[in-house]
Amino acid sequence: MKMNTKLTSFIHDIIDKDLEEGKNQGRVHTRFPPEPNGYLHIGHAKSICLNFGLAQEYGGLCNLRFDDTNPSKEDIEYVESIKEDVKWLGYDWDDRLFYASDYFEQLYDFAVQLIKAGKAYVDDLSAEEIREYRGTLTQPGKDSPYRNRSVEENLDLFQRMKAGEFPDGSRVLRAKIDMASPNLNMRDPVLYRIQRTTHHRTGDKWCIYPMYDFAHPLSDAIEGITHSICTCEFEDHRPLYNWVIENVEGNFRSRPQQIEFARLNLSHTVMSKRKLRQLVEEGHVRGWDDPRMPTISGLRRRGYTPESIRDFCERIGVAKAVSTVDIAMLEHCIREDLNFKAPRVMAVLRPLKVVIENYPEGRVEWLDAAYNQENPELGSRKIPFSRVVYIEQEDFMEDPPKKFFRLAPGREVRLKHAYIIKCEQVIKDEQTGEIIELRCTYDPATKSGMSTETRKVKGTLHWVSADHAVKAEVRLYEHLFIKANPEEDKDTDFKQNLNPNSLQVLSSLVEPSLAGAAPGSRYQFLRQGYFCVDPDTTNGSLVFNRVVSLKDSWAKAQNK
Repeated sequence: MKMNTKLTSFIHDIIDKDLEEGKNQGRVHTRFPPEPNGYLHIGHAKSICLNFGLAQEYGGLCNLRFDDTNPSKEDIEYVESIKEDVKWLGYDWDDRLFYASDYFEQLYDFAVQLIKAGKAYVDDLSAEEIREYRGTLTQPGKDSPYRNRSVEENLDLFQRMKAGEFPDGSRVLRAKIDMASPNLNMRDPVLYRIQRTTHHRTGDKWCIYPMYDFAHPLSDAIEGITHSICTCEFEDHRPLYNWVIENVEGNFRSRPQQIEFARLNLSHTVMSKRKLRQLVEEGHVRGWDDPRMPTISGLRRRGYTPESIRDFCERIGVAKAVSTVDIAMLEHCIREDLNFKAPRVMAVLRPLKVVIENYPEGRVEWLDAAYNQENPELGSRKIPFSRVVYIEQEDFMEDPPKKFFRLAPGREVRLKHAYIIKCEQVIKDEQTGEIIELRCTYDPATKSGMSTETRKVKGTLHWVSADHAVKAEVRLYEHLFIKANPEEDKDTDFKQNLNPNSLQVLSSLVEPSLAGAAPGSRYQFLRQGYFCVDPDTTNGSLVFNRVVSLKDSWAKAQNK
């Protein structure tokens, strides 16, 4: 029975029909089956939300299974990071954590079954020769000269492959299906290969490993999976998925049904694990969790919340048609989430000194300021105001255009939570002509919240007190690639489209309430955007990542 349904899709329709017909004993059992050969990205988040979400909606179960059949590319580091990502997104596999390597003995026995049934054989062709014999989309393949070995010879050779008698790459086990099939995946696919690589779980116990297309469907069947949900690139593999399950004898609770959906493509980034690894290994980013990366760990470090990513995955939905989602939509989701829950504080990213000449020297006022007027439960704090403050450089212009309502010579603005000030004098560097200081006056009768305060000005600026501000490193992130589709030109290296300005590091000042901000804490910097405390933060050294600016291009486009 479906529970708490938030969205419907063609996958829901399939499951509903199965339940109506009494298939799978009325069960819904899904799985999220990553290969532990890299960090998960936002595309995997869509799959996590879909598989665990479907199980929740239908009162079913969802397993976490690592398809760890290629030890040369796998590592325990990836296993742990994937578990952390799934938990962080808000999902739990309870006692259903599995590995394909749990089933290596069973998978070997299934391969022996196929050999005994005359449906698999040991082939001595090299990998290159196998490719040549396979044919093309328009040309049928050719039978291997080893295709008609006897069952006895194949059993002997396969057992000796397992025993380690042959060098790596010298022999493989192949399914005997149809070398003339229009589907290249059905032209006697490789089921096992020799590979002397230490496995992160089984050590050196095995020197032969099953191929993904063999281990994956059988792992699903062993676990009693009812609906095997994957992306559309596996659609051509479905006949092989079904063939493998149909041609072995196992005490399977149900026969899994493979259902394909369109993978997530996101603008201004890449989703290929291979290409993401290139960016990491070649030093274009600082690591898998670099806040510019589309990895879940990168998004988490940047300051994205699990709620915002789940909201994003729900909004984009599930379809068969491949499309690209504008990254602005993901940014909109985090703005929506943080608008209510993030405390709003003041930070000056590019400071300009302001001396309020008629304010008493040595005097400090502690002003009341709510953290978020839309969320009173966040409370308030005291902000110090003194004779010398800092404002943003961009909030002053010596010769402003007509609709510039911020500070300029002879003009007035309000300092947020404080007073109205007026610029009286501009101080410049004698050598460069750069503006280094403003001399201003304030009106004591204009204190924010005073019942007698009646004057209005058009501009309100954020600021920090010079004597109380806390130094902070602020990292401003832009899109990782300058092109919406970095892979558009197949003849050009995608890395040529990297954005050289994707990271800008500033020495900034923040209000003193942030002095003890813990890594992972999120704030709105007034008039700037949403920021998150980076793990690089140490005692006395704050580091903030900009999650996203306040400007919302996606919402604006939707309103139009």
